[in-house]
Amino acid sequence: MNQTLRYSLIYGGLSAAVLAAFIAVIGTLHERVAFVATLTFGYSVMLVAMSFVFVGVKRYRDVEGGGVIKFSHALGLGLLIALIGCIGYVLVWEAYLAITHYRFMDDYIAKMLRDAHASGKSAEQIAKMTAEFDGMRTMYANPLIRIPMTFMEVGPVGLLVALVSAALLRNPRLFPARS
Repeated sequence: MNQTLRYSLIYGGLSAAVLAAFIAVIGTLHERVAFVATLTFGYSVMLVAMSFVFVGVKRYRDVEGGGVIKFSHALGLGLLIALIGCIGYVLVWEAYLAITHYRFMDDYIAKMLRDAHASGKSAEQIAKMTAEFDGMRTMYANPLIRIPMTFMEVGPVGLLVALVSAALLRNPRLFPARS
């Protein structure tokens, strides 16, 4: 097996495993622990998961490249690791949706409407929100829309980490290999 592919499968798989654990935590704790359902927590976990891009590229540079890697090769490897992590995330999310009988969007909409009622929104505002949510529900039910949306939740984080990793690790003096 090609070494680039081997590294991308290993480190992309590790990234996907962290993202899968995140989905499991969200699925079980979101009602009991409010912070796990926040954007800050979610993107923090995605950044931790995508740190395997940096680790994988560095390991490849140190072991396979003798401590040296070109920007283009580092970027390609980083993007491949991120892609595998993202695909894993999408597959696990789709499995979660299937296991929960695709209740996610209905639960999400119900919570948003409860919050709107609790905050004192007018009946007119809630009716407008309900109409918007119905359109969102219909759109999310289509896997040709839902799957790319899910991919785009984590894809930009992977792209950013791959770019930063390639820019940093092309310098062999930065985090040099240990003998």
